[in-house]
Amino acid sequence: MPKKPGSWPFMEAQKISARLKKQDHPDPIVFETGFGPSGLPHIGTFAEVARTVFVKNAFEHLTGRTAVIYAFCDDMDGLRRVPKNLPNQDMLAEHLGKPLSAIPDPFGCCESYSDHMENELVKLLDHYRFDYQLKISTKEYKTGAFNPGLHLILENVEPIKQIIIPTLKDENRENWSPFFPVCANCGRIYTTRVSGYFPDRDSISYECVESFGEGNGIKGCGHKAETSILDGSVKVGWKVDWALRWLSYHVTYEMYGKDLIDSARLSGRIQRMLGGQPPEGMTYEMFLSEDGKKISKSIGEGLTIDTWLKYAPIESLLFYLFHNPRKQRRLYFDVIPRNVDEYLAEVMRYPGLPEKERCDSFLWQIERSGHDVPVYTSNINFSMVNNLISAMGADNKDLLLNYLKRYDPSVSDNKKIVSDLVDSGLNYFRDFIEPQKKHRKPTQNEAEILRELKDRLDAYQGEDEDEIQAMVFDVARDKGIEPADLFKTIYQVLLGQDRGPRFGTFTRLIGKDRVKSLIQEKLKA
Repeated sequence: MPKKPGSWPFMEAQKISARLKKQDHPDPIVFETGFGPSGLPHIGTFAEVARTVFVKNAFEHLTGRTAVIYAFCDDMDGLRRVPKNLPNQDMLAEHLGKPLSAIPDPFGCCESYSDHMENELVKLLDHYRFDYQLKISTKEYKTGAFNPGLHLILENVEPIKQIIIPTLKDENRENWSPFFPVCANCGRIYTTRVSGYFPDRDSISYECVESFGEGNGIKGCGHKAETSILDGSVKVGWKVDWALRWLSYHVTYEMYGKDLIDSARLSGRIQRMLGGQPPEGMTYEMFLSEDGKKISKSIGEGLTIDTWLKYAPIESLLFYLFHNPRKQRRLYFDVIPRNVDEYLAEVMRYPGLPEKERCDSFLWQIERSGHDVPVYTSNINFSMVNNLISAMGADNKDLLLNYLKRYDPSVSDNKKIVSDLVDSGLNYFRDFIEPQKKHRKPTQNEAEILRELKDRLDAYQGEDEDEIQAMVFDVARDKGIEPADLFKTIYQVLLGQDRGPRFGTFTRLIGKDRVKSLIQEKLKA
């Protein structure tokens, strides 16, 4: 019996397939992913789209059916606070409480704040040729895509209140409404309070007073009016908005972060009450910062996609995101080198996999998305490149490539990937390694030990990495010290860092003469 695919995207695809057998929908089957453009998109934003693409690929392969991804941008969401990493802070502060689509672009290059953030994400999605359709909240409301659902919500305000209000803080219960009108006078959305509901004419009345809850006390203008709920004059609050999208688009699948489990549950109750069926979904763990805290996009935390691409190829980012989403992981600069090496190892392993097992590999997803699977046959990895750059202290790409070719002649057959590794390694070295380097002088005893190591290298005529590595252990034993202490001395004195490469590989890479010269330089210092 053939082995069934066991990777998490196929497990999700099986859930969707089982659901459709009970409650079928015509093709295409709708998958949704959401994006709040309150700040520059970081990797967590990109991750949800990428992972949804992985599931879509698995679903279409497993079932032979077609699916579509709606990437929904909630640009009618209001700006609650000014992200710290954006320009024109004072200007943005003046527009707090307004929909993101109604705020000027702080960078001055796009029509609005949200346009800029959307474009940043779309550039990368399109660059990688992800198969998705962008849905913009302002446009969807204004063109009437949500009008039937909004009418249903207005007719069911009281049942919806009964679902939501018990979950709110006491101080937020009295004025809560599923509707957020856009003030016709000041343009703010979080300062309006609904004062009346008129289902017979699809309208509500409101007063612009002061925001509450997440609006952070933004002042209103006092304007009072009655407004239609249709065609973009209002939006509905987050949990109701989610249910509205699921209902209006007939969404069958959506994944979401662990922090939104309660929101998904409430949105599902609202959708059922309105006559719909909540989608299948998967909860994923949130990325953490280096110190183990949740990354906040709204205050400008987290790696941006452009930042990752400065130090590593896009495929290595997708490989990182392919790992089990239910496992909590930290996401910061130091994960990049190790992840690139794991990605290269997977590239080298892939050609040897049996055809039926390939769909559980990340690289199958590259094939499925219409890209050529990279081919790599060299032993050079990112860690080795970084170690070479660190040891040489050289900002000379041609010189570095010559060293790598001498170490591994197959570099000539893998020019593009190795060249990119060197470019990325130089960026990484300039930004993270060089500023942290702190060379120290050896003590008298350490100088004697290093001199002994240099003499043994001088006497050795071979180039075997294991034999060179063994020299360190031999010298440590003869001098009565722990090998770990000698390695630390080598790294701190020669490289100016606490940790470093395997000594045998390092010496083989840059050459015994270069290592001996390094030792001699430090002994004279």
